[in-house]
Amino acid sequence: MQRKTARADASAAISRRTLIKSLAAGAGVAALGGRGLLAARAAAEVELPAPKYVQTNGIRMAVYEAGKGLPVVLCHGFPELAYSWRHQIPALASAGYHAIAPDQRGYGLTERPKEVDAYTIVHLCDDMVGLLDAKGIEKAVFCGHDWGGFVVWMMPLLHPDRVAGVIGVNTPLMRRTPVPTIQMLKQFLGEDNYIVAFQEPGVADKAFSADVRKTFAMLMRRGGLFNAKEFAKLPPDAPERKFELLKMLQAPEESFPGEVFLTPREMDFFVDTYTKTGFTGGINWYRNIDRNWELGKDVEYKVNVPCLYVGAENDVVLPPSSANGMEQMVPELEKSTIADCGHWTQQEKPEELNRIIIDWLNRKFGDSAKS
Repeated sequence: MQRKTARADASAAISRRTLIKSLAAGAGVAALGGRGLLAARAAAEVELPAPKYVQTNGIRMAVYEAGKGLPVVLCHGFPELAYSWRHQIPALASAGYHAIAPDQRGYGLTERPKEVDAYTIVHLCDDMVGLLDAKGIEKAVFCGHDWGGFVVWMMPLLHPDRVAGVIGVNTPLMRRTPVPTIQMLKQFLGEDNYIVAFQEPGVADKAFSADVRKTFAMLMRRGGLFNAKEFAKLPPDAPERKFELLKMLQAPEESFPGEVFLTPREMDFFVDTYTKTGFTGGINWYRNIDRNWELGKDVEYKVNVPCLYVGAENDVVLPPSSANGMEQMVPELEKSTIADCGHWTQQEKPEELNRIIIDWLNRKFGDSAKS
């Protein structure tokens, strides 16, 4: 497959996938009460390994890694960081795999190019190839959540010789949309939909940065309206129904439904990082959605490596049903669904996700990969 063709699809996936992003903040009712759950989570908090740095595709990238064996590259979404994989890195390492989690282009300790068009899906995938090159790795399994899911599904299309397998967490593989994505979103969800609003330079960047803690308190939640059943009850013109994040952010923090699932220490990590970096780098991924759509012309979606899709029961933007029909594009596909879980799966239900991923890796790649 020609590289241009592969890039093309990238856009499509991205476009529709983008809906996933910030908005589908976890759903699900905690098994423990809010404070009890946070107390239990606090007792089990894990630290990231110290970052290492590589030069890849013209930028300096921060990478967190642990373990030896088959490389598993963990790609985060928006507004997240490599830190979002803090529960998976040690679990994969303990299971005999080489876990590699970068702060991706525009995020965290990785460089943030100023040019908006430096954040296309081609750049993002080429970053991953450069990362493998810097580490002397021929092939890896790519595991991605949210925007990271767009990246990992595009990797076998753009760089099939570098991919051993793909794991999509919440994010399924989707075909290119028939019309440009922003046009489609304006038509169905209006000008205030967050992806549409993100196209305006500086507006969302400033709104999110005005009170970083409040931004994360709004997004990193489960229960309440961030629950599939409750979401279905919303009137059609509700800001939440149309994913109008900037309007939602104007409400008092105490009125946000559901509960924050991060511990105070975890919340501080995100808040401290984004207070320093701002949100522009990540938002620039969205500003390339239509550019990615253009790149996606003539692409045939076909992934010829072992793949796993893990859905979350209460993801209100990308429910497990969004993966229906993937088998037509991914012949060697397994699916799994995590109950009582919203959008931020690897942080909300880390033990369940770790079990599913490691079981799949063991069955597909075996002990011979852990050398």
